[in-house]
Amino acid sequence: MPDRRIFIWFPLIALTFLFGFLYLWFSIFPGEIRTDAQNIFTLEQIQLGREYSQGIRISYILSFFGQVIFLIWFLVKGRGELLAKQCRIWSRGSNPLAFLLFYFWLWLFLLIIQLPFTFFSSYLWQQYWGFSTQTLNGWVWDFLREATLDLVIGGLGVLLLYGVLRIWPRIWCVVCATLFSLWLIIQTFLWPIFFAPIYNTFQPVQNPQIIAMVHELAKEGDLAIQEILVMDASKRTTKANAYFAGVGSTKQIVLYDNLLNNYSLPEIKAVIAHEMAHWQKGHIAKGLTLGILGSFILWGGAYLILSKEIRRGKTSPRIWAVLLLFFMLCNFASSPIQNSISRQMEIEADQTSVILTRDSEAAIALQINLALGNRSDLSPPAFIEWFSYTHPSVTNRIMKIREIQEKLSFGLNYFSNHLY
Repeated sequence: MPDRRIFIWFPLIALTFLFGFLYLWFSIFPGEIRTDAQNIFTLEQIQLGREYSQGIRISYILSFFGQVIFLIWFLVKGRGELLAKQCRIWSRGSNPLAFLLFYFWLWLFLLIIQLPFTFFSSYLWQQYWGFSTQTLNGWVWDFLREATLDLVIGGLGVLLLYGVLRIWPRIWCVVCATLFSLWLIIQTFLWPIFFAPIYNTFQPVQNPQIIAMVHELAKEGDLAIQEILVMDASKRTTKANAYFAGVGSTKQIVLYDNLLNNYSLPEIKAVIAHEMAHWQKGHIAKGLTLGILGSFILWGGAYLILSKEIRRGKTSPRIWAVLLLFFMLCNFASSPIQNSISRQMEIEADQTSVILTRDSEAAIALQINLALGNRSDLSPPAFIEWFSYTHPSVTNRIMKIREIQEKLSFGLNYFSNHLY
């Protein structure tokens, strides 16, 4: 009788490589330029956005392929079990130490695979296009800090996994899913307070016009705002952006200093309204709920592929590599679903922000200037937008903003015409 695990691994690997090759193909051959994009942007602007995005995309997918192929080779060829045995020898019978040693070596191998692609996309390519304001030493220091943080958090995760497998060998997947869900919640609360300041400095916005604008929009949206912060993004990049973070007393709107320094007040207002719209529509809570649901589905799949080994007491450190490969494949293959949900939230936030500000022209100007300033792909291939975009492409965003403005205008005109 065929092992049921093959019915999980085979379609998962096949779908991953299908999506991956399509992503690589459309990165290299993006196809024709959309007519509606040419109605907004010049051909030169569109070509420049494509060239910049092409380098980032090819680097990303080659890095992903490199890691996945290595992990498959590592596990199928028996290298994983050989390393696990060697780690047991090095640990002199200490199973927790064997797990940690195995994790460290696997982390190091994957880091070496990623390093050239990370260096290219986050430093060399950004320098070439004039976005990076970092020195090489600054980039290396950031990379080492991020790698160290990843190593420590991953190591704690490995020790937790080992403990769960020993204490709850029958319901380990439920316990792991619960712990991972708790981590998602903690991360939402604590990341903006404890982790983000490792990389950047955050200060309250001092501009009285911005502060008054926030209070006005908060009143309009019936929201209680805790903090609006400015981040010193200019020490690393010339790009402008903004994001929201936190829940409850940790809620924050974070604006890049590049945004405050280089964009008009109506455009900044459109950004703030967009971030407030995420709160008003409960997107953080919805995202957390979906993340928790996804966590239980993911760990349920992990149970199906590892249950035999764990029931037999084979808690080999090798299972860490199996889980890592499984999670990478699942995350990649489910990208269209995750990103579709994210794009819908972004469209909803865009439309709500126009209702709050009653200024669709500022929202459109913001999208155009952000896209040009960040060298966005102004006419991405349909597959790549469907597969990997967490936000709609700028052309689609502008079209959706115009749709809501037309509806608002129709409602106002209808009211005026029927008032008397």
